[in-house]
Amino acid sequence: MDHGSPSQEHVSHLALDIGGSLTKLDYFSRNNECSNGDNNEEKSCSKESLLVSNGDKKCPVLQGRLHFAKFETSKINDCLEFIQRNQLHLGGCQHGGAPGNEKRIIKATGGGAYKNADLFKEKLGIFLDKEDEMDCLVAGANFLLKAVHEEAYTYIDGRKEFVQIDRDDLYPYLLVNIGSGVDGDGKYERVSGTNVGGGTFWGLGRLLTKCESFDELLELSHRGNNRVIDMLVGDIYGGMDYTKFGLSSTTIASSFGKAISDNKEIEDYNAEDVARSLLRMISNNIGQISYLNALRFGLKRIFFGGFFIRGHAYTMDTISVGVNFWSKGEAKALFLRHEGFLGALGAFTSYEKHGFGDSIVRQLVQQSPLSASHAGYKIHGPLNGEWNDNESIECSVYVN
Repeated sequence: MDHGSPSQEHVSHLALDIGGSLTKLDYFSRNNECSNGDNNEEKSCSKESLLVSNGDKKCPVLQGRLHFAKFETSKINDCLEFIQRNQLHLGGCQHGGAPGNEKRIIKATGGGAYKNADLFKEKLGIFLDKEDEMDCLVAGANFLLKAVHEEAYTYIDGRKEFVQIDRDDLYPYLLVNIGSGVDGDGKYERVSGTNVGGGTFWGLGRLLTKCESFDELLELSHRGNNRVIDMLVGDIYGGMDYTKFGLSSTTIASSFGKAISDNKEIEDYNAEDVARSLLRMISNNIGQISYLNALRFGLKRIFFGGFFIRGHAYTMDTISVGVNFWSKGEAKALFLRHEGFLGALGAFTSYEKHGFGDSIVRQLVQQSPLSASHAGYKIHGPLNGEWNDNESIECSVYVN
C-alpha cells in the first residue's frame, strides 16, 4: 500500500468493506503519464493514452494501479485518517444536487457500512452507498478468478502451486468463509455457515493468551507445539496408528484433550502451544465443514477467502490435509492471494452496474495494448503467497 499522498486528480473509485473485525479498502489510481504541460493536457493524455474497441465504439483506457489497505474496525478512526490524509474520498462519484452541492458517493459493504455511515458523513462528508455483503463477496471472488493471473493456488506438504483458472470452466465452485456455492456469473446460493471461524480464533486467542492483535496471535502459533496440549491418536493407542480407519498416530483425537488430565491451569501452558492448538482446531473444522458442503453439491474445487488464512503456511496445510483426507483426494483446497479483499473488490466493481460518473470501470485489461482483448492483471508483489500491505495491482480499465 502506498502511504504517500496521491493527487486527487489521479485517484478514483474508493470502495470499502467494513467488517466486525477488519475494515478493508481498495482504490484505483491513474498513472501520471504526462508530467509536463497544463492540467487539461495531462488529463487528456492520461485518459486517451490507449483506445480499444468495445462493441461499436472506441473506449479510452486508464492505466494505473489498484491499491489495497486494511485496518482494525475497532480503530476505525485510523481508516478515516488514512482516507483523509490521502484525499481518497475526493475521488468518489458525485450524484444529484445542484452544482457544487452534489453528494459524494463511496461504495461500501459489510455490517459496518450501516453502523458507521453517520461517522463517514460527519468526518469526511461522504455518503456510503451500501451493497449487499454476500453479493460483493461473490462478485469479488469472480473478479479475481477471472482477471488476476496467478491468483489461486494449492498448498500441500509445504509446496505452493499456482492453478491456471479457465474462465470458461470456472463454475460451479464452493467459496468458503461465507459458505456460498457459486453456480455462474452473478448466480450463487448460500449453502451453509458456521459460527466457528476467524473471529473465534481471535476471540478465544485473546482470552487464552492475552494477545493484543490477530497478527500477534498468528505469530505465537508459528512457535508453538500443539502436541503438548492436544490428545493424539497415538496417546490413546500407545503410540500406534489406528490403521483400520487410516488414522496415523499423530492425528488429533481431541483438541485441548490433554488439558483434562494434565492437572494444569492455563498459566502453566506456553501461550505459543495454546495458539497452535487453537489454530489447528479451527482450521481442521473449517476444512471438514467445507468438504462436507462440497460433497453435498458434488463440487471438486473449494476456494478459501477471508483474512483468517493470510497466507499462513500452517493454516493452509491443515485445511488442505483435511480436505484431501475426507475427500480421499478427490477435492482440492485452493487459496487466494487477495483473500481478504473479496468484499471490497465486489463493492469496487459495483460502481459499473449503477452507472456513476463518466470514468466507470467497464472491463479490466492487461497493460499491453496487444493483449487488450484478454481480461487480466499483472501482479506486482511477492509471489510466495505471503500478504504484503504494500502490494498493489498494475492494470488498465475501460471507461465510458
